[in-house]
Amino acid sequence: MFNNGISIPVTDEQLDEFGGKMRSRPRRKRRKSEFRGKSELAKRTCKQLTRWWPLLLFLTALLILVFEASKIGWTSRTSKSELEFREKKPNVVASSTKNSEGNLNRLDPPRCLKLLPPEELQHLDFPLNKDSFVPIKKVIYLSESNAPYDKNSLQELGTTRFNLFTGYQTINQRDQSFKVNETASVHCGFYSENGGFTISNEDKSYMQTCESVVSTCAFGGGDDLYQPIGMTDTSLQKVCYVAFWDEITLATQEEQGHIINTDRFIGKWRIVIVKNLPFRDQRLNGKIPKMLAHRLFPNARYSIWVDSKSQFRRDPLGVFEALLWRSESVLAISEHGARSSVYDEAKAVVKKNKATPEEVEVQITQYHHDGLPEDKRFNGKKALNEASVIVREHTLMTNLFMCLWFNEVVRFTSRDQLSFPYVLWRLKVSKNINMFPVCTRKDLVNSMGHIRKAKPLG
Repeated sequence: MFNNGISIPVTDEQLDEFGGKMRSRPRRKRRKSEFRGKSELAKRTCKQLTRWWPLLLFLTALLILVFEASKIGWTSRTSKSELEFREKKPNVVASSTKNSEGNLNRLDPPRCLKLLPPEELQHLDFPLNKDSFVPIKKVIYLSESNAPYDKNSLQELGTTRFNLFTGYQTINQRDQSFKVNETASVHCGFYSENGGFTISNEDKSYMQTCESVVSTCAFGGGDDLYQPIGMTDTSLQKVCYVAFWDEITLATQEEQGHIINTDRFIGKWRIVIVKNLPFRDQRLNGKIPKMLAHRLFPNARYSIWVDSKSQFRRDPLGVFEALLWRSESVLAISEHGARSSVYDEAKAVVKKNKATPEEVEVQITQYHHDGLPEDKRFNGKKALNEASVIVREHTLMTNLFMCLWFNEVVRFTSRDQLSFPYVLWRLKVSKNINMFPVCTRKDLVNSMGHIRKAKPLG
């Protein structure tokens, strides 16, 4: 029989190659099946989404609706609690309270204020009185007894706020008060015994003992009282701290739990209660202790004024040395942080509704008529100030300056930064004025902001 089979010789290398091909096929099949599995899973997922998408959409909308409803409920509860709080305290100002609390009692090293080292501050004392050439030898404060007012002249005053406290300064008297002679006669508040700003005899006696003073005020239930910090034991013995309140502020503070002790102190502040405030505008009432410290503290040689929205945080004797004695200045006040021109400031005051356009126009028109230049600097100093802190020596010149400044504030607007440059220019005393930079003012105080609006007098 014939053998119909065909023999094909195969080498070992060919066997290995064939075997490798055979082994590779299952691997390709597995990868293909894995891919098909994923593809089928994706298809099933898409099929289920296509089938159930209306239900998913409904559930999503329901969740959003529940979330929004919970937000509205939370907001309404918050608004209700805020409303109840404001009803209990209607004068509270909605401000950055948390930021203010963060500033309280902050005593970081000064950046711009160059104070003496602590060991030298402990031994500071007031300098001896020195004779200096000043054209003024005597200042006479006009009063009802030495300068009775002519009732016929009241017609000329128009809508100004002169009264029995200020006296009724005429335009002619205003012009004369700026003429510096050996004897200066000027209205300077306290014109009549019936003019208001009444202080008890006990408080007057205390105030007469002050050789230097740090003072502040809060009228109409305004700001809280912040305890001064950063002073030495020497300053505590030589400097008075006096806060002027009216009866509205007294009641407000007592509601807050701030009770005056039997010595009439709260902390380091001696509280002086003022009755019969002379102005309905509490801002004007605040100008009295701010500008007329020499009338309130007749024996004081130095004073520091601090606005009620600030916490004083430096050693007073060290401040006198750094801002007055070292530079031989008699008055130190901060430059304005934003503007340099009175005329630019007038526009800003109107824009921010700090005063009416009519009263600002009257003031600026008068200053332009008197020749106040539009220069942004006087004798190398910035022409515009910010008066939340005033450091001064009580000299005849600075006393006259403050009287003139107060009269301008009463005659025109209570925005005292508008009238300060005018008095500075008209009196021509800028060489002894220390206009320190804004960063120095920030070193002097912690700014707390206004806590509540002051109530105007009825």
